[in-house]
Amino acid sequence: MLDDAGADVVIHLAALAGGIGANRARPAEFFYKNLMMGVPLMHKAWERGVEKFVAIGTICAYPKFTPVPFKEEHLWDGYPEETNAPYGLAKKMLLVQAQAYREQYGFNAIYLLPVNLYGPRDNFDLETSHVIPALIRKMIEAQQRGDAQVVLWGDGSPTREFFYVGDAARGIVLAAERYNGPEPVNLGAGMEISIKDLANLIAELTGFEGEIVWDTSKPNGQPRRGLDVSRAKEYFGFEAQTAFEEGLRYTIAWFRENQERIR
Repeated sequence: MLDDAGADVVIHLAALAGGIGANRARPAEFFYKNLMMGVPLMHKAWERGVEKFVAIGTICAYPKFTPVPFKEEHLWDGYPEETNAPYGLAKKMLLVQAQAYREQYGFNAIYLLPVNLYGPRDNFDLETSHVIPALIRKMIEAQQRGDAQVVLWGDGSPTREFFYVGDAARGIVLAAERYNGPEPVNLGAGMEISIKDLANLIAELTGFEGEIVWDTSKPNGQPRRGLDVSRAKEYFGFEAQTAFEEGLRYTIAWFRENQERIR
């Protein structure tokens, strides 16, 4: 592929990703496949003389109890949250590789850490989706069936930061154009919301008026997530532009328009 394309820059976006359920069910696959679709690609890009490699990591690489807001210098302060550690560590190895190849070979590889993404064309499969598409689908379908309640995992107390896909794409391109350093860089919107508040907001935006029931026998995942995004602004002038509720409305509208095809 590299020989055929004659690429000057590689932006490595590929991943086997999913929510807590998928990570718990398939930890070996999440580790091996993510490691092997990343590490050999960066190595071959260096061998072929690619000018720049943009590695897209994951917020799951951070330690379970990272102080909020997450700062890039805290990446190595502890072990990731257990349910997604195999995925997070596989992606984290791209940072190690990028820095090692830069030091030994002078290879221009950079590493970005986008927070939880959402937006149109997300994965709405309830077996593998992340929280926003799962909530949107559950509440719209419950409303359509006339269900009295929706059951959600955990207790709703964890917090997350959400990053609109259009902003993420713009941030990645800006970094590819302007950033050439060894340090990892967070990409996010600089916000934080509890899963309980998120569920209530999506219920309001979708029109679901039933009861939200929390299944506390299921895991919560990492207790808090919220990024310090100052480095992205300083290093390559990136700031998120899409308001959270606006992004949710776009995502809900896209799901409604494509619901029959998604089934």
